[in-house]
Amino acid sequence: MIAKEREEREERMHHSAAHIMAEAVQQLFPGARLGIGPTIINGFYYDFELSRPLTPDDLPLIEDKMREIIGQDEPFVVEEMGKDEARHLFSDQPYKLELIDEIPDASVTVYSQGSFVDLCRGPHLDSTGQVREFKLTHIAGAYWRGDEKQPMLQRIYGVAFDSRAELDEYLVRQAEAARRDHRKLGKELDLYSTHEEIGPGLICWHPKGAVIREVIEDFWRAEHHRRGYDVVYTPHIAKLDLWKTSGHWDFYRDYLFSPIEMEGHQYMLRPMNCLGHILIYKSELRSYRSLPIRYAELGTVYRYERTGVLYGLARVRGFTQDDAHIFCRTDQVEEELVGVLNLVQFMMSSFGFGEYEVFLSTRPDRYAGTASMWEEATESLRRALERLELPYEVDPGEGVFYGPKIDVKLKDALGHEWQGPTIQVDFNLPQRFDVCYIGEDGSEHTAVMIHRTVLGAMERLLACLTEHYGGAFPVWLSPVQAVIIPIADRHVDYAHQIESDLMNGGIRARVDDRPQRMNMKIREAQLEKVPYMLVVGDKEMTSTSASIRLRSGEDLGLETVKEIKSRIASAAEERL
Repeated sequence: MIAKEREEREERMHHSAAHIMAEAVQQLFPGARLGIGPTIINGFYYDFELSRPLTPDDLPLIEDKMREIIGQDEPFVVEEMGKDEARHLFSDQPYKLELIDEIPDASVTVYSQGSFVDLCRGPHLDSTGQVREFKLTHIAGAYWRGDEKQPMLQRIYGVAFDSRAELDEYLVRQAEAARRDHRKLGKELDLYSTHEEIGPGLICWHPKGAVIREVIEDFWRAEHHRRGYDVVYTPHIAKLDLWKTSGHWDFYRDYLFSPIEMEGHQYMLRPMNCLGHILIYKSELRSYRSLPIRYAELGTVYRYERTGVLYGLARVRGFTQDDAHIFCRTDQVEEELVGVLNLVQFMMSSFGFGEYEVFLSTRPDRYAGTASMWEEATESLRRALERLELPYEVDPGEGVFYGPKIDVKLKDALGHEWQGPTIQVDFNLPQRFDVCYIGEDGSEHTAVMIHRTVLGAMERLLACLTEHYGGAFPVWLSPVQAVIIPIADRHVDYAHQIESDLMNGGIRARVDDRPQRMNMKIREAQLEKVPYMLVVGDKEMTSTSASIRLRSGEDLGLETVKEIKSRIASAAEERL
C-alpha cells in the first residue's frame, strides 16, 4: 500500500472508530450530548457532555461496548439532507444544532451505522466490522470550540490500527514518550516549576534548568558574534500606539495581554521583539554601505494563550526567543537567507537534531502589504532553499500577516515534531515605520527586514531537548557533569580537592558527602542522569585518581584526575 493510500485508510479508520465510540458512549450514558469527533495524528477523539465525570475505569467499559458494535458489522451509510430536516433529527443535540447553523450550504451530510446518526462529512470505512485493533488512551477536559467561556466537555482520545502488532508498537512508543515527558522529567530533575501564585504559563527556572539555559545562551551568543550579529537589549513593555502602527494590535489582539494605563498613556507587554530593533536601526541615518545590519536578542515576550492550551514548557505565556532581525538591501536578501539557513543547520546538528522538516508558508487570507511584495518575498525564500538543496513542502496560507516564512519542525528521538526555527521576509514593517537607508544614488530607499529565530523559544527548546534525550543531556548541556562520591568520611576532603580542580577547569562538579551508602549515592546520581560518577577511597587518594562510572552503569575503572579532566572537557568541547 503506497503512503497516500495508507494515510487515507488510516483517516477513514480513525473517523469510523470515533463514531463507534460515540455510539458506545450514547448507549452507556443515555442523554449524552455530542460535540465533535475529528481525526488527529495517530488517532481520534470525541467530545461529550455527560451526566457525570468520566474516570479511567470507564474506558474499558466503553471499549467493550465498541467491540459489540464492531461485531455487528453495521454498514456506514451516508445521506445528504436539508438543514431543517437535520435540525429536526438533532433537536436534542444543541452542539450539533450550532454546527448546522454555521454550515453555509443549504444541505448537510450525515453518516449512520445501525440506529446511530451523526453530522459528518466523512470519509468512513464500509462498515463497523472493518475497524480492527483499537485502544482508548485517556480522558481530558476540553472547552467547546476551544473557548474558555463555553461549557467544559469531556474528551476521550483513542487510536486504531489494522493489526495487533501495530497497536502494540504504538503502545510501546507511547510508554516511552510518557517516560520522557518533559513535564515529568522537569520535576524529577528539578529543572523548572510553575506556580498559581504567579500565574499559569509563566515559568520559574530552577538552578539546574538555568544552567542548561545559560550554556545554550552562551553558545548562541558566541556563534552570533562570530557570524556578524550585534547583540541588543530592548524593553519588555512599550506604548500601545507602537503595536497599532505595526499591525500587531489589529491582527493578533486575541493573543495580546490587556494594555496598562500609566500617566495618560497605554502600555502593553511586548508580544514580539522586532519593533525595538526597528527603533534602534532608526536611531541614526544608515548608508547602503553599512548594510546588512544584524541585531540579535534573547528577548522575552508575552502572549495570552488560553489556559486550556498551556502545556508544560512547550506552550506558555511568557517565553524567551532567540530573536534576530536583519536589515538589508533587496540585492542582499537571498545571500542573507542562505546565511540564516546555514546557521539553522549548524544549530540543529549542534543540539543533536538530525531529522527535521522544512515548510515554506505562503500568504494567508488576512495580510498586510501588496500581493507583489508577497510574491517577491516568497521567491527569495524559495531560491535560498533551492540553493542549499534543502527539501521542503509548501504550506499554503500559513504565513504571518506581514510576510511569508520558512518553518523548521524538529523531530526528536521518538519522531515527535516540535516547532523550531523560523525565517520571515518582511517588506511591510519597513514601510509602516519608514525604515530606510541612503542608497548609492544619494536617495532614500526602503530596507528589507528579515525576522528569524534559529532555536525558537528557550522554554520549548528545553522541553524538546529533555524529551529527545530522555533527560540524559549530553555532557556539554548537563547541569552537573560529574559527582564525586567519597566512600568514607576520611575521603571527603580529597573529594572536595577533586571538585575544586574540576571546577577550576570549567567542569560542573559537586561532592555528595551525605552520610548515605556509596551504592545509594551512585544510584541517585544515575537517576539524576549525571554523566560521570567519580568514586574515591583509600586507593584513589594514594594514586591521585578516581574510579569512573557512567550513568549507563558502565565502570571505566581507575583514572588520574588529570585524565578525568581531559575526558570530561573533551566531551563537552565536542558537544557530546
